[in-house]
Amino acid sequence: MQQIIEAESRAVAQIPVTDGYERAIRLIVSHVHEGSGKLVTSGMGKCGQIANNIATTFSSTGIPAVFLHPSEAQHGDLGVLQPHDVMLLLSNSGRTSEIVALVELAHNLYPQVPCIVITGNDHSPLACQADVCLWTGGAPEVCPLGLTPTTSTTMMTVMGDVLVVGTMQATGFTRQDYAKRHHGGYLGQKSRGDAKQ
Repeated sequence: MQQIIEAESRAVAQIPVTDGYERAIRLIVSHVHEGSGKLVTSGMGKCGQIANNIATTFSSTGIPAVFLHPSEAQHGDLGVLQPHDVMLLLSNSGRTSEIVALVELAHNLYPQVPCIVITGNDHSPLACQADVCLWTGGAPEVCPLGLTPTTSTTMMTVMGDVLVVGTMQATGFTRQDYAKRHHGGYLGQKSRGDAKQ
């Protein structure tokens, strides 16, 4: 257990810090916070689950976001995409066929929609199509087979958190803003200052 925790901790600590995060945040702020767009996230399999989580976290912190399933996009759900949106796509290999196809489909519909990519392969077809590519660093999975998404999804989750928190700071998102969007549960009470300790 300790070895697994240490391996994943090292991987997170070694995520490359680049100006790509600032550029990605600027795209999100300009298209969504200052514009009339939204953030559209997508990923296949485990990456899709992380992309969905990132979308819901953005939505609760003032940035309207939706998850678009890449396969369903090919069967009509691409209609959720609008001309002022920005896309955030996750693929560890950067070769996931459904995600690569999604970029082409999206740009056929709205060529101007920018694409932010989080990937473990910064030379992949998906990375080459990105306006901003955020590389995980490519650390190996802790899975004994080297196959199951484990370390890669941990890094993508952290990178999504960096984008969320950076965007909150850029937009000046406050506790009061949070309370307006999160009414239920303990977090809703805590944001309003009436939670019991």
